[in-house]
Amino acid sequence: MGDRLKGKVALITGAARGIGRAQAVRFAQEGADIIALDVCGPVDTVIVPPATLADLDETVRLVAEAGGRIVGEVVDVRDTDEVQAATDRGVEQLGALDVVCATAGITSRAMAVDLSQNAWQTMLDVNLTGVWATCRATAPHLIDRGAGSIILTSSIAGLRGLVGVAHYTAAKHGVVGLMRSLAKELAPHNIRVNTVHPTNVDTPMIQNGHVRRAFRPDLKHVTHEQFADAARSMNMLAIPWVEPVDVANACLFLASDEARYITSVTLPVDAGSTQR
Repeated sequence: MGDRLKGKVALITGAARGIGRAQAVRFAQEGADIIALDVCGPVDTVIVPPATLADLDETVRLVAEAGGRIVGEVVDVRDTDEVQAATDRGVEQLGALDVVCATAGITSRAMAVDLSQNAWQTMLDVNLTGVWATCRATAPHLIDRGAGSIILTSSIAGLRGLVGVAHYTAAKHGVVGLMRSLAKELAPHNIRVNTVHPTNVDTPMIQNGHVRRAFRPDLKHVTHEQFADAARSMNMLAIPWVEPVDVANACLFLASDEARYITSVTLPVDAGSTQR
């Protein structure tokens, strides 16, 4: 479709489905080769059905169909050694690294005072420490390259408080703090670091009974249409959620040379949600 990332290599975590897959495919359409990482399995305390190896295989197929080379690996972002090794292998196979999208994330729900310690810790381990581990593994390759763009997927919960997901909100706020420090630390190397902040995105993370009932606790079984009607109340624009490609397109801009002087920015992709 274009050449906005021609000759570049992008590493994406959480690439098996959802936003991560959309980033991989959209970047490949613009000329990038992809290192695609995903745990492809269940995470303790998370009820949402996990991504699978078949999902990652589909991402690999779609990227290849778009004309990109791709290396796909099963990696848990909580394992810093594993992330480092997979990053190094991917760079060796594809020859370089220019763009990093730390997109892997989980969700679970409970009021703050009802959260178990395990649920709290697992959330921070994946959604914050996993982001740090990704940056730690990839930054040296960008430094060697002499430039780069790191894009961390936060959330509207990284810019405001949300009820029933205090652990998620804390982690996503932490991602913003990490981004701001990294942006200063890596600027001398011509590496830009930014965050994106989606509202609800039409992925399995929200399209499940647990999240639907959180929006309509008065109903035992919540239909897709009932969930959509309730979810519209979050956004300024009259939509219930955005599509994964909407987030991927924002990340494509931040990854491209069109954003060459944009760093340390929190970019909402939220249909006005943070302004309500």
